[in-house]
This record gives sequence, C-alpha cells and structure tokens, in this order.
Amino acid sequence: MTDPRVCIEPKAVPAEIDRWNWGAFLLNWIWGVGNNTFIALLTLIPFVGLIMPFVLGAKGSGWAWRNGRWDSLEHFKRVQRLWAIWGAVIWIVAIVLGGGLVGGVFYLLGQSEAYQLGISKLTTSSEAADLLGSPISTGIPSGSITFNGESGRAMLNFSATGPKAAGRVFMEAFKKGGVWSLRSFMLKVDGHDEVIDLLKQSSVELESFRWRVGEHRESRASYRAL
Repeated sequence: MTDPRVCIEPKAVPAEIDRWNWGAFLLNWIWGVGNNTFIALLTLIPFVGLIMPFVLGAKGSGWAWRNGRWDSLEHFKRVQRLWAIWGAVIWIVAIVLGGGLVGGVFYLLGQSEAYQLGISKLTTSSEAADLLGSPISTGIPSGSITFNGESGRAMLNFSATGPKAAGRVFMEAFKKGGVWSLRSFMLKVDGHDEVIDLLKQSSVELESFRWRVGEHRESRASYRAL
C-alpha cells in the first residue's frame, strides 16, 4: 500500500537558472502559455496584472523548469533566452510605433488650420501683448479635431510665452463651408486665477491661409469679424 504521508519532492531548480527571467517579465501571460505556467494568466486580471510581471520575472524560471520538459540545462537556457529576445523586440517595436503615432498626432494638430488661426488671433491681440509681452511664442497644441466634409470642430489648448509672462490658451473653433471660425478663445496667465476672453463676443473667420518658403517665411491670412 502507498503511504499517504509520503510527499513527492518537486523537481529541484538548479541554482544557475534560478534567476530573473526577462522573457517572463516582458511577455508575461504569453510566456506563461508557452511554458505551461498558467499562473501567468493572472496578469489579465485588473490590478493583479500590475504585480504579476514582477512575480513572473522573479519566479518564472523555477516554474518553467518544473512545468516543462527539458533535454538539458542548455536547452532550457536557450529557450528562455529566445523568449527574452522576442520580448525585447516586441516592446521596442511597440514603443517606436506608439511614439510615432503620438508624435504624428501632435504634428497634425500643429499643422492644422484651426491651430494656425489661433496663433494668428493670439499674436495680433493687443490684450495678449499687454499681458504676455511681445513677441509671443506658442507651444505644441493638444486636444482634438474632427472633420466631416467641409465642416469640423477643434478643441485645442497650447502654451503661450512672452517676455513678461507665460500662460495657456484654450480655444474652440468650428469649420463651416470650408471656413474655420473661432467660437471661444481664452487666455489664462500663469499665477493668475482670471481667464481672459480674447475673442470678446466676436468670432473670426479664416478665409485663406498660405505659406511661402524663400529667404523669409510669410503667412497670408484674411479674417472677417462676425
């Protein structure tokens, strides 16, 4: 008869592989499925998933050794090295693509007619010049722009800096019939609670906007106050 008190010893983990596992850390649940270590699926649970990659990085080598079938230590180390390499490659590609996407969005916002209209309004505003000084430089915009044929809407904000002070501009613009109009244009100067309405109950339309590149870059725009 088998003595129920006898415990079966788990497979011992060699000291030379009982170390941090980068493949488990970088690919977590994917690595777990590939290495028969299904505890890694806990990574998919909210909040728990924030901790599990570190647990897998620390304990993953031992779990993979016990749960898998390996011809030798070299076989194990070779397979885990490949997991680490693929994990690094996937993360690098993801970061590059994500950075390119975010950078592309900010670039398109900065080149938009709505943003250029906002810059023109800001730099020609005597009130903004009194508050910030002149010349005024602007930062990269953030927000959103939506289009639907010849209509659209822009909700943008961007920094504005002059010799006297710095602040932030918050603007809303609409496009109708191919023409952008400012609906609201507010300036908040750093260190002040007051928000200044630079539009003052008026809307401004951008009828045309052209750039020339030569010895000097010039912008042409005509506006009609409604």
